[in-house]
Amino acid sequence: MSTPLIIAAHGTRDAAGEAVCRRLGERVARMLPDARVAVGFVELSLPTIPDALREVVADEPAGRAVVVPLMLGTGGHVRNDIPAFIEEALESVPEARIDYAGHLGADPRLTDAVRQRLDAALGDWEPGEATLVFVGRGALVAEANADHVRLARMHYEQGGWGAVEPCFIQVTDPRLPDGLDRAYAGGARRIVVMGHWLFPGRLRQWTFEQAEAWAAAHPDAEVRLAEVIGDCDELAEVVIDRYRETLPDATPSGSPAYLTGLLLQGRSVVVVGAGRVSSRRVQRLLDSGADVTLIAPEATPGLVRLAEAGRLRWQRRGYRDGDLSGAWYALAATDDPRVNAAVAAEAEREHAFCVRADHAPGGSAWTAASQSAGGVTIAVVGNREPQRSRAVRDAIFAAPSVRQAIFTALVGQEER
Repeated sequence: MSTPLIIAAHGTRDAAGEAVCRRLGERVARMLPDARVAVGFVELSLPTIPDALREVVADEPAGRAVVVPLMLGTGGHVRNDIPAFIEEALESVPEARIDYAGHLGADPRLTDAVRQRLDAALGDWEPGEATLVFVGRGALVAEANADHVRLARMHYEQGGWGAVEPCFIQVTDPRLPDGLDRAYAGGARRIVVMGHWLFPGRLRQWTFEQAEAWAAAHPDAEVRLAEVIGDCDELAEVVIDRYRETLPDATPSGSPAYLTGLLLQGRSVVVVGAGRVSSRRVQRLLDSGADVTLIAPEATPGLVRLAEAGRLRWQRRGYRDGDLSGAWYALAATDDPRVNAAVAAEAEREHAFCVRADHAPGGSAWTAASQSAGGVTIAVVGNREPQRSRAVRDAIFAAPSVRQAIFTALVGQEER
C-alpha cells in the first residue's frame, strides 16, 4: 500500500454540502486504489484533522501520511490552522512523518470545471453580452484575495465575457452587492453570478440569497446563478496530483524531470492551439530553428503575422489524429482538455515528446522557466508547478549577488 492521504476539508453545517465533500473523498479513493484515503475537517464536521491523522497513522506501519488541503486559496486555514492541526497530531505520534501538500490553487483543470458551470448558467446567452460577477470567500490574507482577483481576470481574458467583476462574500470588500452594483453601473443587464466554492454550504446559500435579493430590486436586469464546482473528476485529479507531488518517496533531489537541452534546428515541431500560451512559446521554438506547424482554426494576431511572413505553416482547422506524424516535439495548448489529451496520446504513440499546457502531468515533457544572460541560459523545472518554477527563476535573476556571480563567471571565462 502507498502512503495514506488525508484530505483536509473545511467542514460545514450543511448536511448536503458535507455529503458532497465525502463523495469527493470516495471518488479520490477509487482513483487511488493503492492508498488509504480519509477526510478530516478544520471545523463544523467530524472527524477533526488531528483525529483523522492519528487514526490513519496508527494503522500505518511506516507511520507516514500526506495531508492535502482541500482549499482553493491560501488563507488562514492553509497557512496556519492545518499546519497547527498536523503539529497537534504529531504530539501524539511524534515518530510519524506527516507531509503537507500545496493547496489546490488556480489549476487549469479547476478553471475548466468552473467554465463548465458558467456555461451551464449562461444557457442561451453569449459570454460577450453578459457580465460575470465572480465571488470569492474573502480572507484576512491579502495574497489570497489578490489570487481571487487574478483568477477573475483569467476568466475575463479566456472566457470572452463582456466584463468580469471580482468581489467577496465576507471579510473583505467589495462584497457581492457591491460587485452587482458595479456591473449594473457599467451597463450590464445580463449578469451571471458564481461563488467560487467547492461544495454547497452556507457560502453558496448566502451567494444565492444576496444575488436573488439584488435581482428583485433591479427588475430591468436578469441574474443567473452558476453552481459550485462540486464532486467531479477534475477536482479529484488535482487532489491526487498534490498528493503525489508530496509523497515522501518522491524524487529527493528536485524535479523528477531529466533536464536537458533540445536541438530542434530543422526538426518538425507541431503546435496545436494558437492562443496566448502558443504565442509565447512559438517564437522561442522559431528562434531555436524548429520547423513549426501550427494547427488551429483561429490564431492570435502575433501568430497570424508569423504565418503571413512565412515563419511557420498554419493549418487553419482543428486537430486530427495523425497530425503528429514525423514530429520530434509537440505542444498541446488548446482550451479543450480532451483535445490536448488526444494530442499527448498521439505523441506517445509516435515517440515524440509533448508538452501539455493545461495539465503538465499529462504530457511527456515540461517547459522550463528560463532566462538568458551573457550567452548562457538558466532554466528551472519544478515538480509540475510552473508558478513555482517561474518564481524561483525570477528570484535567481533578481538577486544582485547572483547577477554578480553570473557576470564574474562569464568575465572569467572570457579572460581565459
